[in-house]
Amino acid sequence: MAINKSTEFTEDIQVLAEFAKAIAHPARIEILRVLAEKNQCICGEIVEVMPLSQSTVSQHLKALKKAGIIQGEVEGVRSCYCINWDNLNKALSAFNTYFGNIRKISSCC
Repeated sequence: MAINKSTEFTEDIQVLAEFAKAIAHPARIEILRVLAEKNQCICGEIVEVMPLSQSTVSQHLKALKKAGIIQGEVEGVRSCYCINWDNLNKALSAFNTYFGNIRKISSCC
């Protein structure tokens, strides 16, 4: 049985990794772009602009929601989503802070 060693890393790094994992698919990045462009809660429009089935889009929305990057409400048979700007900005800030501290020391390759 494999042992999960992620607990060996700081909580900040674990949170950053979860954020990276949540946006690590082109469909999820496109969903975020669509939501940001609309700047409001939208429902079925996401599926209409994506080259994916409704069930696949729903899986990507679920992953983004689980990571706290978007939030959604169920309205009858429809679900409406919008960006959770506080969480997204915190994640982007952490990403920029962490990688902003990494400097090129020498050239390799």
